[in-house]
Amino acid sequence: MAMKGKYLPAEERRAVIVETVLTLAAEGNPSEITTAAIAERMGLTQGALFRHFPSKDAIWEAVMAWAARTLASRLEAAAAASPTPLDALEAVFFAHIGFIAEYPGVPGIFFGELQRPGDSPARERARELMEGYGTRLRAILREGQATGQLSQAFDAGTAASLFVGIIQGLVLQSFLSGSRETVSKNAPAAFSLFRRGIEAGDAR
Repeated sequence: MAMKGKYLPAEERRAVIVETVLTLAAEGNPSEITTAAIAERMGLTQGALFRHFPSKDAIWEAVMAWAARTLASRLEAAAAASPTPLDALEAVFFAHIGFIAEYPGVPGIFFGELQRPGDSPARERARELMEGYGTRLRAILREGQATGQLSQAFDAGTAASLFVGIIQGLVLQSFLSGSRETVSKNAPAAFSLFRRGIEAGDAR
């Protein structure tokens, strides 16, 4: 992302604002981040901040859009570089885990938006991300079933939901333990268990 600096073009300044929110989210509760805190961290006035975004909701939409775009790109690249559907699932899983490790504030922002009452642009971005993610996972799972690498005994939609749920569970576990390292530490065993549940019997 863009480097901090006092004088930046508008597009780079907006990128730095997004980066600042991600940093603040990694340091504390994302729901408690204020525009005053963002401006203070950047050495700006709130007025200067609002010259780039008209509202706090617009800032949050930009953060969610960046997170969704970046995560989706990484997951797609991981899947595309994998020789088999099962390899693709593993690559996608650990690409997602790596993204969380690099940007630990994103899950808190994501969960916070999904829990907010009513609709918002940021919530819509989160929903779009999850819908696209689910679609890609179901396609990989069905491909694996079609090639005989994965068992026929499970529903692809249910397995895709479980896949995402495992990652969300690891994140929640890290919130409860207060240790961000919990996600990366427990990820290999969690994926191994998932893998055993979906592999074709003769592949185990």
